[in-house]
Amino acid sequence: MQQIYPEVLTQGEGPVTPRHDPVLLTECIQYLNLKPGMIVVDCTLGLGGHSCELLKAVSPGGHLYAFEKDERNLKVAQKRLEEVASEVGGTFTIFHDSFSSLTDRLKREGASRADAILFDLGLSSPHVDDAERGFSFLKEGPLDMRFDPRQTKTAADVLNTYTEKELADVFFYLGEERASRKLAAAVIHDRKQTPFTSTLQFAEFVSRVLGRGKPGRHRATQIFQALRMEVNEELMALELGLNQAIELLAPHGRVVVLSYHSLEDRFVKQTFKQFATDLRDPTDIFGARVLRLKSLSLLTKKPIFPSKEESTRNSRSRSAVLRAAEKL
Repeated sequence: MQQIYPEVLTQGEGPVTPRHDPVLLTECIQYLNLKPGMIVVDCTLGLGGHSCELLKAVSPGGHLYAFEKDERNLKVAQKRLEEVASEVGGTFTIFHDSFSSLTDRLKREGASRADAILFDLGLSSPHVDDAERGFSFLKEGPLDMRFDPRQTKTAADVLNTYTEKELADVFFYLGEERASRKLAAAVIHDRKQTPFTSTLQFAEFVSRVLGRGKPGRHRATQIFQALRMEVNEELMALELGLNQAIELLAPHGRVVVLSYHSLEDRFVKQTFKQFATDLRDPTDIFGARVLRLKSLSLLTKKPIFPSKEESTRNSRSRSAVLRAAEKL
């Protein structure tokens, strides 16, 4: 089989990088309630840590569909999945695409329903470890932050072309930065003399403008996160993908979401609650007219967090929050 972009990816070569430690793996498998023969979707393939276990759980007879925007991650994960598939007799399909195309991609493959869907919204290890990707404020690299190099907009473009109001909105809404206007004004002032081009340059600028922050937490943490979310349009993709996932689930199918940012978790919580409640006609004074029946049952009344042991073993799991729901 051969690889076709941006269509279905099947087989290919790629360098093997250090294995990614999947976050809350046991809990994900438990809440997805996987069985052989099921159709399961991993909306964020990464290096394949979760996907390999998902494929094992639905084999034989099941099928894994996975989405990944980063070609380098995709090639590594693909090789690992091929090894697992040969061991358990499983089958899988990988899409070099965003999970915002979930419905379209699955229907093209003849899959109108899924039994289980997983979203892991965290960064994969290579994104942070590779300075050239521009995700880390601790390493010198270009202000890039694109998950998919095929897209054009970079973090440098955001900082050097957005208006002051647009920048303030990014810092405030995506970075939850109270001093967003101060930072935006400073960006506009400084970029007239010297455009922002590197990660350390901008990280040092943030510290200079906003101060060093609390011990153990760099002042640029939330700002870099906000830029990454803006560059990759992450909240928009999550809204599109999660709503499609809920629609695609078969009766008693389950969806699990791992989020690492309060904005993402808040959106997941509100979306699950919305679909787990009857939508009543606000114009009906008696509240009896139902416009849409609830379609989800909440499996996690309260969010699930990593254990102390996992947080110690894998520092990148510390901010993870798991929420799960089942289709009625």
